[in-house]
Amino acid sequence: MQTTKKEQARITKTISRTRAYWQSRLGAAFRTALACTIIGFVTLFSPVVLQKEVAFPALSYVTVILVVTEATLGDTVQGCWHALFATCQGAVPAFLILWLVGPARYSITASVLAVTLTSFAVMLPESTHLICKRIALAQIVILYSVTSVKGVHTKVFMHPVHVAASTGVGAFAALLALVFPYPRLASYEVRKNCLVFKENFSRRLNLLVNAFCAENKTSALASISQAKSLGRTGTTLIQNIKIKQKSMQWEKPLNRLTKQYDMNPTDRFQALEIPLKGIEIALTSSTSFPVRVVDQELKSLLFTLKEQTNLHLNQASHASPSCTSTVPETNGKELLPKLFLQPPHTINFLTRNDLPSFFFLFCMKFLNDESMISQSADSTNKPGTNIQELMQKQYQCTKKLFMISNLFRRTSTKRLIYAAKCSGSLGLAVLFGMIFNKENGFWAGLTVGVGMAGGREATYKIANNKAQGTVLGTIYGLLACFVFTRHLVFRFLSLIPWIMFASFLRRSRMYDQAGAVSAVIAALIMLGRKNYGPPSEFAIVRVTEAFIGLSCSIMLEILLQPTRASTMARGGISKSLKLLYEFVESIDFCIDSGNKSKMFLKELNEKENKLRVSINELCNFIAEAGVEPNFWFIPFHGVCYGKLLGSLSKMVDVMHFATQAIGLLVQESHKFGATWVILQQLIGEDLQLLRKLVNSSVQCFEKVTSVASLEKLEKELESKNISCDVESGQSVANGSEFNVLISENEEALEKVLSSFVKHTRELVDESHGFEGDDRDKIKSQLVLCLSALGFWIDSLMKETREIEKSVQELVQWDNPTSHINMSDIYFKINALHTHNKEQHTVLD
Repeated sequence: MQTTKKEQARITKTISRTRAYWQSRLGAAFRTALACTIIGFVTLFSPVVLQKEVAFPALSYVTVILVVTEATLGDTVQGCWHALFATCQGAVPAFLILWLVGPARYSITASVLAVTLTSFAVMLPESTHLICKRIALAQIVILYSVTSVKGVHTKVFMHPVHVAASTGVGAFAALLALVFPYPRLASYEVRKNCLVFKENFSRRLNLLVNAFCAENKTSALASISQAKSLGRTGTTLIQNIKIKQKSMQWEKPLNRLTKQYDMNPTDRFQALEIPLKGIEIALTSSTSFPVRVVDQELKSLLFTLKEQTNLHLNQASHASPSCTSTVPETNGKELLPKLFLQPPHTINFLTRNDLPSFFFLFCMKFLNDESMISQSADSTNKPGTNIQELMQKQYQCTKKLFMISNLFRRTSTKRLIYAAKCSGSLGLAVLFGMIFNKENGFWAGLTVGVGMAGGREATYKIANNKAQGTVLGTIYGLLACFVFTRHLVFRFLSLIPWIMFASFLRRSRMYDQAGAVSAVIAALIMLGRKNYGPPSEFAIVRVTEAFIGLSCSIMLEILLQPTRASTMARGGISKSLKLLYEFVESIDFCIDSGNKSKMFLKELNEKENKLRVSINELCNFIAEAGVEPNFWFIPFHGVCYGKLLGSLSKMVDVMHFATQAIGLLVQESHKFGATWVILQQLIGEDLQLLRKLVNSSVQCFEKVTSVASLEKLEKELESKNISCDVESGQSVANGSEFNVLISENEEALEKVLSSFVKHTRELVDESHGFEGDDRDKIKSQLVLCLSALGFWIDSLMKETREIEKSVQELVQWDNPTSHINMSDIYFKINALHTHNKEQHTVLD
C-alpha cells in the first residue's frame, strides 16, 4: 500500500509539472496573440485616419514579438522604454537626414549608404540593449528603403512620424497585453520559481544523504542518478530566477506590496548549490557502498541535520529577508559539533578510499556553516541596478551618441569590427534585396535587422533556423489566405493557433528561439496586413528576400570574423590549461599568517575565477562548433572536446573546496600551535611534489594543443635547421627527475597521495599541540580540511590522466597520418621556441 501511495504521488507530481508547462506556454501564447489582435484591430478595422498613421503594420508586429514574447510586466515596461530609445536612434535622426538630402535624391545607392552609416552608429555603443538596437535597425531599414521607392512622394516630416507611430502602437499593444486580464509580475514568477527550487533542493539533499548512508551500491547509484537529473532542473530554475529578478526593478511600485518576501534570492541559491555539487562529486567518486566511515550515530545525525535543513528552507519561504539564514539558529548549531566530531574516531584508519567520504562531510559542513555560505554568496554578489540607474545609463548613451569623438575614443577595435559587420550585412541585404525587387527589398534588411545578434553566435545554425521558420510561417500564411480568401476576420484569427504552436516551437532544439520568432513574424506579415498583392506572389518574394538577407549576414560573418568556432575551441583548451597550470603552481602552505595569507587567498580565488570564466567560454565555443558545417575542414571532434570540458569543469569545481579548505586552515592556524609549523612543512613538501608531477604534464598539453599542424611544425624545424635530441619523454628541459607525461609517473603519483594521507594521520596525532579546550573540535576541523585537500589532489591526478588521453586523441584526430608522441612534440616546440628566442636576442 505504501508503494502505491508513492507511485500516486510521483504521478501527481508529473501531472502537475506537465500542467505547469502547458499553462506557461499557453499563457505566453495568449498574451502574444492578444497584443497582435490589438494591432490587427488598429491596422485592419480602425478608422481610415488611424490606419494611415500606422502605415507600417509589419513594424508594429515586429515590436510586439521582440517585446512581449514570454515577458513579464517588468520586461514589457523595459521593452517600451527600449522602443522609445530606439525611436530616438532611428526615426528622430531621419528628420534631419531626409531634410538635408531630400527624398528625390534617394536612389538605391543613397538608401544603402544611409542604412549602413546610421546602423553603424546604432550598433557601435556597447551599453545599448539588444532589443533597442533591433527595433532601431528595423526603423532604419523601413525609413530609407521606402523613401527610395516612393521618391519625391515621401513626406520629410510625416514619414518618420508614421514609423514612430507604428513602433508606438506595437509597444502599447505589448503593454496592454501584459496587463489584461491581470499583470504577469516578475516578482510572482520569482517567488514561484523559488518555491520550486527549494523543493528541488530538498529532494536532492535527501537523495544524496540517502545515497551516502545506503546499505548497498545499487540503491546508492539509483539515488545519485536521480539527484543528478534533478540537479539539471535546479540549474535551470536558478537561471530563470536570475532573468526575472532583473525585470523586478521595472516593477518597483508594485513590489512594495510584496516586500515581506525575499526578492533577491539568486546569490543565496547559487551559494547553496556549491556544497551540494561537492556532495554529488564526493558520492560519484566513492568506490564502494556502504561507506566505511558511516556508523549508526553518524547516520542518525546526518538524517536529523538533513531534516533541519529542509525545514529551514520551507520556513524561509514565508519569512522576511532579514530572517533568512542558512541553518536554524538552535538545532543547526547543536548538531554541527556532534556531527563533525565523528571523523577523528576513524582517522587512524584513514586510507585513500576514505577521502571521498570525508570530503562529503566537509561539504556538509560547508552547506550548514552560515559563515562559509555567506562568504560564497558575497563572492558572487553583485549590486543590483535600480530603474533610475538604468534610465540614467540610457540617457548617457543618448548623450554619447551625439558626441562622436568621445564615442570613438572609448571604442575598442573589436567593437568597431562588430559594428562594421552588422552595418555592412544590413547595407548589403538592402542593396541586393532592392536590386531583386525594389518595392519589397526592405524585407531582406528587416530579416537581418530584427535577428541581429549581440555578439558571437552559431551563425550557420541561427541562419538555418531563421530560414526554416520563415518558410514555415510563410506557407502557413499562404494556406490560410487560400482557405479564407474573402474573410479577412477569419484569416486574421487563424494566427492564434499558429502563435500557440510557435510558443512550443521556441523551446525545441530544432528551431530554437530564432526559428520560432521568424515563423511568427512570417505568418503575421502574411495574415496581419492587407493590400500587398496576390499572397502567392508575395510569399515567393518574401522567402527570396529573407534568403538574400541571411546570405549577406553569413557572407559578412565569414569576411570580418573568419575564425571558426572549432579553432576558438582549440584555443580555449590551451588557455584553460595555461590557467590551470598557474593555479596549481600557486597552491602552497608555506605562508605566514596576517596580510600575506589574505593576499595569497585573494590571489588564489582570482585565479580560480579566471579559470572558471575560461571554461565557460570554452563551453560556448564547443556548443557553437558542434553545429557549424564542416565544409572542407576536418570534422569537429565534439566527443573529445566534451571529455576535456568535463575534466576541466570537475577540476575547477573541486578546486573551489580546496581553496576554502586552505582558507579555513590559515584562518584557524593560531589554534594549532606548534602543529601548524609541522603542517606547513609536511603538506608543503607533498604539494611541491604534486606541482612538479602535474604541471609538467599540463604545460605539455597546453603547448601541444596550441600547435595547429604537426606537419607545419616539422617543416619549420627543417627550414631553421633545428635538431632535437628527444629522450622519449624525459623532462630534461624542466630539470626534473620525472617524465613529462603523468601516465609515465604513476609510481611517483601514488607516493604523493600515500604520503599526504600518512602526513594527515601524523598531524592529527599531534593533538597535544592544539590550544584551547575544544581540542576535538579543532582536530575534526583539521581532518575535514586536509581530507578536502587530499580529495582535490586525488581528483587533480585522475582528471589530468583523463586530459592526457583526450589530448592524445584530439591531436591524433587532427593529424591522422602521424604517429603521436606528445613528449616528442613538446620538446620540438621547446626547441623551436628556444631557437626563436636566441634569434631575437642576437638581433637585439
